[in-house]
Amino acid sequence: MIDIKPLQTATELSRPRRIMKYVLVWCSSGSATMIVDENEFVLKPNSVITITSGQVHYFKKNQAATGFVLAFTFDFFCKTDNDIELIFHNSLFCHFAMNEVIPLGKSKVVQNELLNIENELKETPYQYLISLHSRVELILVEINRCKIKQGSDIYRPDALFLKFLEAVRNNFRKNLTVKQIAASLSTTEVKLNELSKLHTGKTAQHVIYGLVTSEAKRLFTYENLSVKQVAYALGFNDPFYFSNFFKKQTNQSPKSFKAQKTV
Repeated sequence: MIDIKPLQTATELSRPRRIMKYVLVWCSSGSATMIVDENEFVLKPNSVITITSGQVHYFKKNQAATGFVLAFTFDFFCKTDNDIELIFHNSLFCHFAMNEVIPLGKSKVVQNELLNIENELKETPYQYLISLHSRVELILVEINRCKIKQGSDIYRPDALFLKFLEAVRNNFRKNLTVKQIAASLSTTEVKLNELSKLHTGKTAQHVIYGLVTSEAKRLFTYENLSVKQVAYALGFNDPFYFSNFFKKQTNQSPKSFKAQKTV
């Protein structure tokens, strides 16, 4: 559900990995160059980066970086719609490759709460899970405050739209339609399209296309799967149809992309 590890002992980050947890990396000293999906970021002292569940991430270069790696599941944190909206507030954990390094200035709140989380997980005192949830909440609030102080616009997401994104991400192999996802969320296609256009300027179907394309790129780049394997993993019955879909979305054939990006 939730775990924390000192950055300097997180050897698993030396190679590409993906986990179905939301990951927060905080650097206290030193520096590190981090790859998240296809993008590169540099962590410096008292800065954080948030990584959405399912994104591939690893350290390309680690220059004596210290700090913490915090990871938690969607189910652990998102008990209410307010929790869901907070986790994505100001695009902290975003499904659309909007990761960023966030400097925290002189703030010590994130550092202190990460230390508290480490202690709570070691000692597991009475009602520690409730305490951990509150501490993660404080961390996210503080990061949002730091972003706002630096001039970022305030972005308030809608819980239903985020549930839609999670439903797509968790069911790639089923290749669900917008109508099927709407039914599973007890809403309508019209509502999902309305929210998708509000948050992305695209229809719900085109949001799905974008998420599927991003997942295909991960599978090609980091898991070295064949075109046929990726097609089936993403719910396409016909690899030829998938190849046409991928080329339409990226202006590049799967084979061409795979040859350039395979790690």
